Amino acid sequence: MAEVKTREFVSASDSAMKDASLRRALRQVGGGFNEARLEAIEEVSWETWEEWREEARRTKIHALENLDYYLELLHDRVTAAGGHVHFARDASQANSIVAEIARSRNVKIATKSKSMVSEELDLNQSLEANGVEVYETDLGEYIIQLAGETPSHLVAPALHKTKEQVSELFHQELGVPLTDDIEEMARVARRVLREKFLSADLGISGANFLVAETGTLVIITNEGNGRLCTSAPRIHIGITGMEKVIPSLQDLAVFLRLLPRSATGQRLTSYVSMVTGPRRNDDEDGPEEFHLVLVDNGRSRLLADPDLREALYCIRCGACLNICPVYGKIGGHAYGWVYPGPIGAIVSPALVGLKEAKDLPHASSLCGACREVCPIRINIPRMLLHLRHRLAESPLETENATTTGERQAAQAYSWLMSNPAALSAAAKVGRLVQKPFVSGGKVSKRVPLPLVSKWTGGRDLPALPRQTFREMWAQGLESVAELRE
Repeated sequence: MAEVKTREFVSASDSAMKDASLRRALRQVGGGFNEARLEAIEEVSWETWEEWREEARRTKIHALENLDYYLELLHDRVTAAGGHVHFARDASQANSIVAEIARSRNVKIATKSKSMVSEELDLNQSLEANGVEVYETDLGEYIIQLAGETPSHLVAPALHKTKEQVSELFHQELGVPLTDDIEEMARVARRVLREKFLSADLGISGANFLVAETGTLVIITNEGNGRLCTSAPRIHIGITGMEKVIPSLQDLAVFLRLLPRSATGQRLTSYVSMVTGPRRNDDEDGPEEFHLVLVDNGRSRLLADPDLREALYCIRCGACLNICPVYGKIGGHAYGWVYPGPIGAIVSPALVGLKEAKDLPHASSLCGACREVCPIRINIPRMLLHLRHRLAESPLETENATTTGERQAAQAYSWLMSNPAALSAAAKVGRLVQKPFVSGGKVSKRVPLPLVSKWTGGRDLPALPRQTFREMWAQGLESVAELRE
């Protein structure tokens, strides 16, 4: 499985906040996606958009409530079309399945279309360890592969890179002249990858959707690389999460309307590729073999959890990332694993372990913007609050991340707030202690406050008032009594 760095979220996000280049890239691209999304919705009308959202949500709920049936149907249809279906319980088994297919077929070169699940599994490293050269063919993925990095966005993996950085990368790795012409850089990548497409033995793709009714793998892309990966090599492996299954082609129609508009504001992506089994006798092209690898890797735990199952409705459009004020400041790498942003703050803890990713559920202002833009109406804020509750209150050692000091502090706070005499005394002491450090009604940020330093480091701390509400209330009652006398 991909390296998990979720424990480094606090330090990584602090570094990201100081990266001016990253902040500029996030403002330019993320905001543009959201503006395009709004224009695309207005074109079809908000009423129609809400009808589509409701239909898609009903479809996902039905598919997941009957997932065993639809996975069995998918298996039967893929097999009937001449393909092979493999179920992988975890990352290790998924990688072993793909590696064995590559080894037994003497695969030397593999080309890959964009796949977040393959990033989750760290599939490239597994194949390379088995002697297979692997080439990402989506332009953004190819850029970050050359850079030795991971995706920073679900849709735009190289969103964090400026054109100057990409030019320098191509100059260093491919030996081409520096240029600020984006089209020229795309031509360079095309020339390099064309040779790989022609010599590849194996093509690997993800899947946006799996249609159980027909055994069809659906890929939605804006580059021709997806079709080349699925049709040019003699073997095609589709690898994806088991939650991507939907019942029928009729159900697919609404998702083809929702996903591109939510992701990039397009009416339809440039390519919608639908793959059903290997090449038939009368087909002009296509692979000799087709394998579909369905990955669990923790998804069954999500499915069994009524409080978090909703996260499996996600269609990876990235709309919640584009609108999120937290992601908009720190980008994707700070989250420390494959899935960033609001939905990643739920999926990552569920897949890698809640204590391992304990900071991610707190990486939200709970403004609710992610819920509003989600095309499937996933209630992300509710799930984030639920995960926070588990971190603080769960009886399970694998989930509860509260330290002894935090528990003692909470108990002390609870006692203080329920004891009026102690609270009044604490307020009086606090007013005396703060006097040398108060200016303009605020406590100076230079004052070391160990218990609240994480808060005061980036926010103003109002000074304690001269009187508490209780004291003012008591004085008010005394004044009324005096007037009556």
